[in-house]
Amino acid sequence: MKICILSDSHDHIPLLRAAAEDAVRLGAEAILHCGDVVAPSTLNCLNKIENPVPVHVIHGNNTGDLVALTRNTTHPDSVVRYHGQDAGIELGGKRIFIVHYPHYAKAMALTGDWDIVCCGHSHKVEIDTITNVNGDQTACVNPGTVGGVGTSPATWILANLDTMTFEVHEVDKAIEFRTATAS
Repeated sequence: MKICILSDSHDHIPLLRAAAEDAVRLGAEAILHCGDVVAPSTLNCLNKIENPVPVHVIHGNNTGDLVALTRNTTHPDSVVRYHGQDAGIELGGKRIFIVHYPHYAKAMALTGDWDIVCCGHSHKVEIDTITNVNGDQTACVNPGTVGGVGTSPATWILANLDTMTFEVHEVDKAIEFRTATAS
C-alpha cells in the first residue's frame, strides 16, 4: 500500500491539491496531513480531486477554526477525517502515529508502539530510522511543507508501506501563481 504524507499546507490550496492529485496518480490509497491546515475550507479541495482517497488530518499549532474543521470533516460526502491534535491509525498493516511536532514524533518513535511516526512543523524534510525501546526500527518521517512556506520548497512524501520506503516529491510553487492569475 502507498500513502501520501504531507504537512504544513498553510492555506496554499493549489499546492495541496496538486500534491494530492500527484500522489493519487502515483498509487496513494490514503493521505496523511500532519497539521497546520489553518482555514478548514482549505481541505475542501481534497474532496474534489479525481478518485479521492481517505484523508487523515490533525490540526498542528496553526489551528484555525477547530469547530468549522470538525463540521467540514464530518459531512457525509467528505473524504477527510479530523483526529484532533494527534492520531494513531493502522493502514496497510502498519501502525502509524501522526503528530505535528518533531520532538514529540521522535519520542513516540522510541516507544516501539508504532511502525511509522509522521510529523511536520519544521518545514524541512527528514526521514529517519529510530531504534526503539524494543530494539526494532521505527521510521520517523517529516514531509516538510506542502505549502512551500517562505523559501522552503513545496514537498510531500510517497510512502510504500510494503517496502517501508519513502520518496520525496516536490510541487512547482509556480502552480499557485498560475492558478491565481487564471481566476
